[in-house]
Amino acid sequence: MELSKTKVIAASQSRVWAGLLDPKVLMACIPGCTEFSGSPEEGFKATVVQKVGPVKATFRGTVRLSDIDAPNAVRLEGDGNGGPAGFCRGGANVRLVPKNDSTEIAYDVDAKIGGKLAQLGSRVIDSFARKMADRFFENFQKELEVTDVTEPTASGERPPEPPAPTAEPPKGGLRKLFG
Repeated sequence: MELSKTKVIAASQSRVWAGLLDPKVLMACIPGCTEFSGSPEEGFKATVVQKVGPVKATFRGTVRLSDIDAPNAVRLEGDGNGGPAGFCRGGANVRLVPKNDSTEIAYDVDAKIGGKLAQLGSRVIDSFARKMADRFFENFQKELEVTDVTEPTASGERPPEPPAPTAEPPKGGLRKLFG
């Protein structure tokens, strides 16, 4: 199965790059991920629970980064073993291109599946793989587009803190509010 897509994320290229290397962000974005650990330098280990057609499996696997061209491109390669359900292997070439205040993320995904899962047929497997890739990048977009009030602005200054809510009622009480 092969898939190529692009998506525009309303975040700077450096923020998107940092997200691709952050284990917490990746765990939050991988559908069905229950465990995720490691580092970009040594690779990541993950546990993912998924149901593909009638087959539900827990996959334990690794993700490695290669062909790193920070902050422009990286290749993510992974493999997972789902026991009797089968195995999966694949990778994604990811490219980041700054676009004004956003970043275009382009990805080419390739995946191979074997074992009991492969018996489901290429149409079911291809559809599932596309859905997983789309969900990952949709989750990634949502994760990065959440405004972080502690993130420095372009000038390096932190944005002002929002005013703290007051518990004091307005003068004139409820009559003034609804009045």
